Amino acid sequence: MNFDKARHNMVTQQVRPADVINKDVLHAMLNIQREEFVPVSQRKLAFADMALPIGHDQFMMKPVEEGRLLQALNVQPGHRVLEVGTGSGYLTALLATLTEHVHSIDIFQDFIQATRQKLSDQGIEEVTLEQADFFDFKAPTKYDHVILTGSLKAVPEFVFEWLKDGGQVFVIIGEDPVMEARIYTSADKFTSHFDTLVAPLLQAKHNNHPFNL
Repeated sequence: MNFDKARHNMVTQQVRPADVINKDVLHAMLNIQREEFVPVSQRKLAFADMALPIGHDQFMMKPVEEGRLLQALNVQPGHRVLEVGTGSGYLTALLATLTEHVHSIDIFQDFIQATRQKLSDQGIEEVTLEQADFFDFKAPTKYDHVILTGSLKAVPEFVFEWLKDGGQVFVIIGEDPVMEARIYTSADKFTSHFDTLVAPLLQAKHNNHPFNL
């Protein structure tokens, strides 16, 4: 399989026709080797318009959704990002090429370890990877963007304390079968961007948090 051609087709035939026109986003998706972030058994499906399983009942977002997410946030080279839910590490890699620094957390240590190796293999730096539970996390700084890759029923207010002035929170709100990707600038102000369906944001088993029950 010609991965370079398949990646090009993914961008030109899926992502771009979905009105993702941000040149920096498209360039990043053309250059980051998505096939390296999926399980080896799934590589031939790496560029398909589908959510791919990555373990722990978790899935990669569809390429179109990742493109829409990045364009909606309008991430910039000077921005600092907190990603909640490292998963495959592909979105982490895209963010790292588009921003100044990415701090990515996940409750699964194997996701963190695998992503660390994948990013190193591709020469991607300026990323902090940490095993942590979102609901117990203590943000060491403030961010321009907080991106939650799993769904929630509501946005916890403590997230907004992690934002710089003018910062944004990307989150997918709702329950199966209806979920909506939103960008919040405050607890009561958001814009809607696309419908999707993703697994709930997981939390450590000892937690009993109302936002994800």
